[in-house]
Amino acid sequence: MSARRAAYEVVRRTFEEGAYADRIFPAEADRARLDDRDRRLAMRLAYGTVQRVRTLDHAMETLASRPPGDLQPTLRAALRVGAYQLLFASGIPARAAVNETVELAKAVAGRHTSGLANAVLRRVADAGPGWVDGLPPALRHSYPDWVAQEWEAMLGEAGAVALMAAQNEPPELSVRVNTLRPGPLDLGVPAHGDPELPEALVLDGPFDVAASRQLAEGAIWPQSRGSMLPARLLAPEPGMRVLDLCSAPGGKAGQLAALMEDRGRLVCVERHPGRAAALERTLAGQGVTCAEVTVADALEFRAGWFDRILLDPPCSGLGVLAGRPDARWRRTLEAAQEVAALQRRMLDHARGLLAPGGRLVYSVCTIRRDEGEGVVPGGRQTLPHRDGTDGFYVAVA
Repeated sequence: MSARRAAYEVVRRTFEEGAYADRIFPAEADRARLDDRDRRLAMRLAYGTVQRVRTLDHAMETLASRPPGDLQPTLRAALRVGAYQLLFASGIPARAAVNETVELAKAVAGRHTSGLANAVLRRVADAGPGWVDGLPPALRHSYPDWVAQEWEAMLGEAGAVALMAAQNEPPELSVRVNTLRPGPLDLGVPAHGDPELPEALVLDGPFDVAASRQLAEGAIWPQSRGSMLPARLLAPEPGMRVLDLCSAPGGKAGQLAALMEDRGRLVCVERHPGRAAALERTLAGQGVTCAEVTVADALEFRAGWFDRILLDPPCSGLGVLAGRPDARWRRTLEAAQEVAALQRRMLDHARGLLAPGGRLVYSVCTIRRDEGEGVVPGGRQTLPHRDGTDGFYVAVA
């Protein structure tokens, strides 16, 4: 199976089956038995197509008079992958993109679709990447209108456009070095650190973290620099009672334990039993012994007083769209408004668990005023286009 076919499968399953692109890609790439080069190409095509689908569908409808909703699902997915190559994938010749996509369409949708596929793709190829530049910002960068409007109100037009562009690029590849597993660490790729985050290592070359020996041994954990800021701001000390109120999947919990030097009591709350079990395995793999995982709803947890509390509640996730290609299409303004109300309730509850003189840190992986400043004023907002990492809002509450 080719890289294009693997990308097609990810796109088809994402939009026709409701699958999560970042979760199914590894399985599709493995099934296709892609080498490292083709795997990178497949990821580029799959993620890019999913991210840019609004623009791609607009191109097919306006340039070729073919509304995607009128096409059979298999042909629609193939044409989306082809249109992405023609409009956004620099380095792929237009002729090759058209020919390869026509062959893909024949394979997945039937030989009778070749003429239609060729006609649509030729129209898109004739327009070329320059056609995209004349579109309104939300359509040009392929975001829901409500997201673009939120960012423009928050950052201004230029800032919103820069942010949209940044979150269409691959996110930085960074790992947290686990100080509970001391020893020499050589990942075999160029890397650099961050003076603000001694445990952070930003990789400057391709590296498969998920398949690495270092991850299996608990020496590293994939985590953005933005995601490492909350634990640093919380500043737990050895021997303290620390609460991680929405803990899974465990990146921040492992960092908290390391900052505590694995001494004290770290309570990790997770409401889903399966995720809680995975969290226990993650912490054990990182050599954490001071943590206990409690299966409970954060709003119902009332066990004891804590010197430090980290609240990282559910959010709209608008700061991590680069690594979650389909997330922008799963969010609605109404859902974002509802989750902001939940965040306020959770914060009020967390304050009731804080010991006198303790510290509570509120953290969300989003870029949205109502979920940041609107919940806890005076915090810090990281921005992908400015800071080079995920968008997080972090504040002492």
